[in-house]
Amino acid sequence: MDGTQNTPGLVIAAPRSGGGKTTVTLGLLAALRAGGSAVQPFKCGPDYIDPAFHAAAAGRPSVNLDSWAMRRETVEALLRANLPGADIAVCEGVMGLFDGVARAGAWGTGATADIAAITGWPVVLVLDVSGQAQTAAAVALGCARLRADVNVAGVILNRVASERHRKLAAGALESAGFRVLGALPRRDDLALPERHLGLVQASETSDLHVRLAALRLFLEQHVDLAMLRQIASPLRCIESGASVRLRPPGQRIALARDVAFSFIYPHLLSAWRKAGAEIAPFSPLADEAPDTAADCVWLPGGYPELHGGQLAAASRFLGGLRAAAQAGKCVHGECGGFMVLGNGLVDASGTRFGMAGLLSAETSFAKRKLHLGYRSAVLAADCALGARGEAIRGHEFHYASLVSLDDAPLAAIADAEGAAVAETGARRGNVSGSFFHMIDVDG
Repeated sequence: MDGTQNTPGLVIAAPRSGGGKTTVTLGLLAALRAGGSAVQPFKCGPDYIDPAFHAAAAGRPSVNLDSWAMRRETVEALLRANLPGADIAVCEGVMGLFDGVARAGAWGTGATADIAAITGWPVVLVLDVSGQAQTAAAVALGCARLRADVNVAGVILNRVASERHRKLAAGALESAGFRVLGALPRRDDLALPERHLGLVQASETSDLHVRLAALRLFLEQHVDLAMLRQIASPLRCIESGASVRLRPPGQRIALARDVAFSFIYPHLLSAWRKAGAEIAPFSPLADEAPDTAADCVWLPGGYPELHGGQLAAASRFLGGLRAAAQAGKCVHGECGGFMVLGNGLVDASGTRFGMAGLLSAETSFAKRKLHLGYRSAVLAADCALGARGEAIRGHEFHYASLVSLDDAPLAAIADAEGAAVAETGARRGNVSGSFFHMIDVDG
């Protein structure tokens, strides 16, 4: 058994979204780090924003684990690659503990419970007890008994109104056999700022260190951290030969990186580097052009709609994109990057900004419509995402509407139920883009 297998871990979960998982996770990461532990954060499901906050709190990059979009081997490889050097791992769940899609993907439904089962890490259930007391014990019992391969090892009460409220809820839970690890009083002032895709990005939260310090103190005051450490369990045995099979789109990749283009998964970059690729970051908002020595330009997702005027005026950036495309280099955009490769972008106020014009896409935020869910794709041609006919998995999460698009489709894309998705991306020669965010190859 190597050091990876010996690393104890916990899964922070809840019966529903909005129950307090992120508050507990960030406070716990910060508290463990302040206590001298090297703590490795993970996040269940497709999420860019929470992991950035995890990294700020823990001082180590947070890595996504996903049972629908990732092969089991990918999850095992990511655990093996990121646990060495850590004293403890903390994995934040997604939605409710058992919530996922109806139709299993690579090997699961995308539920937090799948990750708890494969790792063997015990679940700490965060229970929002606002509006209830003893009934919290029934909720915890249901979560504990639904799957035999998931161990609910303790409970943290959240949004506790009073000492009497705490005693009622905790007493019922303890009588039902649960360890109550702490009780968090209502503290609306600790909430992190949000926008339409979730939390405002960590890089945009100017007082982040102050907020994290407050969350650390909150957990230290109201949660038994020593007991939390005691219930953490070693990782269940994983295969030593597991690997992440994500090929880089080029030998030298010019990667847009700033607050407008920040949504790219750490495991993707790690896989590219492990395969020998070089990453050359540049900032479109600073009007930097992509590295002319790069053989691929990659524009990740983010919030370009919040910076439409600045991007439209970034002549060096847009000129560099056009020059790379004209030189026959691979140019690809995911979600926000796809919008910027198009002809124009309309922001929420209805103002249109001219973009790179390398694809025909016209996108708009004037009428918000949520597009959310897992996606599988079969590529229609060789492109940055892989070879023609290759199947990949990922997700889509945005509020933009595609007003017009005349280019050839990039892929045949389906949702988690296997139903065809109308928005199939676009390709024009060596330029490609899609609302689809790639997570892993399929199979």
